[in-house]
Amino acid sequence: MLISPAFAQTGAEPSGLEMFLPLILIFVVFYFLLIRPQQKKAKQHREMVAALRRGDRIITGGGIIGTVTKIVDDGEVLVEIAENVRVRVARPTITEVLSKRDPVANATNKRASPPFR
Repeated sequence: MLISPAFAQTGAEPSGLEMFLPLILIFVVFYFLLIRPQQKKAKQHREMVAALRRGDRIITGGGIIGTVTKIVDDGEVLVEIAENVRVRVARPTITEVLSKRDPVANATNKRASPPFR
């Protein structure tokens, strides 16, 4: 006989909650350690790509560094990677913005003040 009579006669039936409690705990751990950080990172990437402007220096997913010269549409930008060499890049492939161009201080005042000497 492989199973002793003492183990076969325990009679303790686990309830439904006790059976699913380990699965629920595993899901909670996965949510806080894997799913939530991934969603936060994806949200930051969407915000970064949506905030692109002309003049920003970027890095693409392929490692190409360039300057945004034109926003073509919601899905593409025109990037200058060398002098007079422009390529169209899909926005989701932009991995990092190296430097943001300074915003225009006052669009109504087109005359710049003279430099100090």
